[in-house]
Amino acid sequence: MTRTASRLLTAGAVVALAVAGTLVIGISGGPRTSTPAVGTTVSGLATATDPLPATVGAATGLPAKIQALQDHLRIMSTDANAWATLGLDYVEQARATVDSAYYPKAEAVLKTSLDLQPTDNFVACAGQAALASARHDFAAALSWAKRGVAINPYSAALFGTLGDAQTQLGLYEEAAQSIQKMIDLRPGTPSFARGSYIQELRGDVAGATSAMQAALDAAPNASDKAFANYYLGELSVNAGKAAKALTYFEAGIAADPSYAALYEGKARAEAALGMSGDAVKDFADAVGRVPQPTFVLEYADYLTSLGRTGEAARQYKVFLAENALFESNGVQLDTDATLYYADHGDAAKALRIGGAGIKSRPFLEMQDAYGWALHAAGRDAEAVQWVAKAIKPGMRNALFHFHLGMIEKALGHPAKARTELALALQINPYFNPLQAPIARAALAQVGGTA
Repeated sequence: MTRTASRLLTAGAVVALAVAGTLVIGISGGPRTSTPAVGTTVSGLATATDPLPATVGAATGLPAKIQALQDHLRIMSTDANAWATLGLDYVEQARATVDSAYYPKAEAVLKTSLDLQPTDNFVACAGQAALASARHDFAAALSWAKRGVAINPYSAALFGTLGDAQTQLGLYEEAAQSIQKMIDLRPGTPSFARGSYIQELRGDVAGATSAMQAALDAAPNASDKAFANYYLGELSVNAGKAAKALTYFEAGIAADPSYAALYEGKARAEAALGMSGDAVKDFADAVGRVPQPTFVLEYADYLTSLGRTGEAARQYKVFLAENALFESNGVQLDTDATLYYADHGDAAKALRIGGAGIKSRPFLEMQDAYGWALHAAGRDAEAVQWVAKAIKPGMRNALFHFHLGMIEKALGHPAKARTELALALQINPYFNPLQAPIARAALAQVGGTA
């Protein structure tokens, strides 16, 4: 699983306008889309116009909602809408708890809903799309989302799900149109957040920040405020502004202390600021609350950078066990696992996972990871083309430029390597506790300075 969230992104300018007291974000322009780390909460009974009316943040009260639906269905077992909503809630519970055992449960209840109501069941379509997306089967997610939109073209959340799938499939132009439709139908935190991601993909960090601030301003509750603060912090920390990021993460925790991702973000900001004791504490807190594989891997890498290799080895073991569990529940491994094996001496496994991932998810993060796997296998002439594809849309990602710089160095292109490595460190001098020092050393070897 990756950090990529459901803040969809592709191209164009985001213009914020105050219209009748409501902040509206418009997306226009050509092509220039998270994990799932923290995604859109899809719990709650469906309405006639939108099956996903709930918040974008932590799944507050979700176990109670699931219990209520289960109780209802014991009495009203032919309620197709309730079965579909339960499927949506199971998917969200899997995301909230990183318990992939909920995916087979979701699959079963969504099938029940469709058996009961095989036509015009847009809520079940939304559930199937969410499930497919969570399992990283984005082609299936796209198909289900399109089916749902065809039934109910007034559902903002279905357009968001459609845009998410299009983004992960590299269909950035189409994704921009879907997210614009979502904003038109329901301006608010979920749609503004996706608009922010559009700008981030394009490399417009200022525009992404403005749109995410709009998401924060529109947030109706504590969990949504936590969500928006998390991504404002993400934008800042990824731009090398760790002190500013820390203020966002702390504001998010103040809004909703249960939002686990904020502790991971806070830890990365603290690590960049040299606050190692606080960073270790917050990483441990984050993975203790929600052991998301991305967070566990980051924690392990940070422990390794501190020389605490025994503790790091235990976290790497957890990361691998989680990946095995995800696979057993139908999740396609991609970016995290590909990068892990490429960085830990198993190029063959990195290529196997990366090759499968690039087919199911031809998104820029996957293109970069696959390129890095090819580099680990010594296939640099191919590798450089894949990482260049990842960089082409314009996203300011230090890791991408580090990878490209190291590949250019391996190809014997010192000038190109110097440019890319310097850019990586300019974007974010602390992009990775293990690889940022490698970037500095490699830059010096090709005659550059950070």
